[in-house]
Amino acid sequence: MYRIFIKRSLDFCISLIVLISILPVFMVLVLFLAVANQGKPFFVQRRPGKNEKIFSIIKFKTMNDKKDTNGDLLPDKDRITKIGMFVRKTSLDEIPQLINVLLGQMSLIGPRPLIIEYLPIYNKEQKRRHNVRPGITGWAQINGRNSITWKKKFEYDVWYVKHYNFLLDAKIVGLTLKKVIQKKDVNLSEEVTSEYFNGKN
Repeated sequence: MYRIFIKRSLDFCISLIVLISILPVFMVLVLFLAVANQGKPFFVQRRPGKNEKIFSIIKFKTMNDKKDTNGDLLPDKDRITKIGMFVRKTSLDEIPQLINVLLGQMSLIGPRPLIIEYLPIYNKEQKRRHNVRPGITGWAQINGRNSITWKKKFEYDVWYVKHYNFLLDAKIVGLTLKKVIQKKDVNLSEEVTSEYFNGKN
């Protein structure tokens, strides 16, 4: 019952309540990030969701689009704005994903949605992470996030897919909030701190 109906219902209700509650903060962040990023407060990127269906993930944009003399984007560390760094350290950059949850593209809890380029190089077991909706936070995120190997992350993701239930999700929510408050493993996104997955690492 939880997997079929209750989890999705909780995702929708909690996301809606949180978005309404933090609407003033949301709008302030949109304003400041729009100023810092030349009118672009949001970062939107195509990601694979449940059953590998592609959707557009929404996050707050924490880096500008400054380029070098050759027209290539500067390194990430040179493009992170001051407000962007604050937003990342407090994990506020994840807030817009609540919209993805409302739309049914994501869940509050689940394997993080990674880039499309990884799809062809997952092995059969790793592909099982797409048997559920991707999440804003997940089992791998509270067990090391960017400090563990890709192999370990995928093991955690697949373990979650096999075992998730209400109590496990509640535990993940509690530990995620604890990490956010303590500012542990929440300062940078996967795309910045993790090495590129090549199917072997």
